[in-house]
Amino acid sequence: MEHPPFASPDIARVFEALPPATRTTLLTLREMIYAEAERLGVSVTESLKWGQPSYATPKGTPLRLGVPKTGGAAIFAHCQSRVIPDLREIAPDLSYDGTRAVHLDPKAAIPTAPLRVMIRRALTYRA
Repeated sequence: MEHPPFASPDIARVFEALPPATRTTLLTLREMIYAEAERLGVSVTESLKWGQPSYATPKGTPLRLGVPKTGGAAIFAHCQSRVIPDLREIAPDLSYDGTRAVHLDPKAAIPTAPLRVMIRRALTYRA
């Protein structure tokens, strides 16, 4: 899949400033978000929240992409949603930061199947 254009130059700069392996991982997650949104028929709005790329839908809960304090890459969900706890039930072996994020090693393969589930859940989430 070709990268969708960035919603703003500021978002492009955030990705450009990342270490290459982290950038590749987060761009892959970005592509996955857009691909799942297309499959679901929902629109995605890309913006910056807390300096991180954020992806929101009219009826879902936002996802953010960023670098955790420990390094690497992460996909964040709203900590009060069930997105991360639900994912933990089907993919307990992923690296979690409580109920707020899945941490990823940019040098390792991306666990696409469980992350697609997470992304679909967030894009259509209702509390």
